[in-house]
Amino acid sequence: MAGKDGSYSEMPQVSVVIVNYNAGPQLIGCVRAVLPRASEIIIVDNASSDTSIEDCLQEFVGNQQIRVICNDVNLGFSVACNIGAHAAKSTYLLFLNPDCLLAPDAISQLLNVLDANADTGMVGGLLMNSDGTEQGGSRRAVPTPWRSFVRVFGLSRFEDRWPKIFFDFHLHKKPLPRDPIEVEAISGACMLVRRTLFMEIGQFDEGYFMHCEDLDWCMRLRQKNWKILFAPDAKIIHSKGACSQNRPIFVEWHKHKGMIRFYRKFFRHQYPGVLMWLVYVGVWGRFCLLSAHHLGRRWAFWSDPKGS
Repeated sequence: MAGKDGSYSEMPQVSVVIVNYNAGPQLIGCVRAVLPRASEIIIVDNASSDTSIEDCLQEFVGNQQIRVICNDVNLGFSVACNIGAHAAKSTYLLFLNPDCLLAPDAISQLLNVLDANADTGMVGGLLMNSDGTEQGGSRRAVPTPWRSFVRVFGLSRFEDRWPKIFFDFHLHKKPLPRDPIEVEAISGACMLVRRTLFMEIGQFDEGYFMHCEDLDWCMRLRQKNWKILFAPDAKIIHSKGACSQNRPIFVEWHKHKGMIRFYRKFFRHQYPGVLMWLVYVGVWGRFCLLSAHHLGRRWAFWSDPKGS
């Protein structure tokens, strides 16, 4: 129950679900930060090739709060989240990336917001860089095909004159609100939800390997008339991309493939066939450009690894 000061005298039952893939020492830091505030921590490992799981188990040897589920192959983020959620036993589920470091009061802040708003299904916190600046993704507008078009071609510069048409979905560029606000989506790096609601909405769509599964889930939640809130006082340091920075093209492939699935699933009825094909061409064109960029950087490194 929440006390008069807004904090919890007895922490509700929270299962923290962490999907690990080669997170290295960051996994230990993530677990250490949430361990005093979680009833259980379920780590689902997607066939990591590093020693992150072994090191974590050694660091917290004998701790009964921590459960590890090891997959024989990398099943993807969505599948691993679902495995962890179905294994959880607590009232609340906190989906958390292993490269996230929560502030000591972050979980209680998220719980306070969720429990104070009966029509709210999910809450996310303020994702920050190591220098304290806000990352994109904490508070999100859904990147519809039109909004993505506006973003890619720089049309958001006209937002001041025609805000409804040229809306920039990167909300982190706007002033940080003082209080929790409703948003269209939050980041899958940190999501707090009631376990009963997870069962009601349905599990993460396992058609996404990585990326866009959080947007998909937010869309489905809002379709059921549940609100999503962003809590600026729940602070999280997020070392973005720590688990996948060594495989940028692999990540970009699944990110763009996921976006195609997302568009087809939720926006196909809004766009005639020709326009939807133009959207697909734009998405895969962007993938090709980014892949060429990563290959160019890799070639430059191979050619001159010392940077001379």
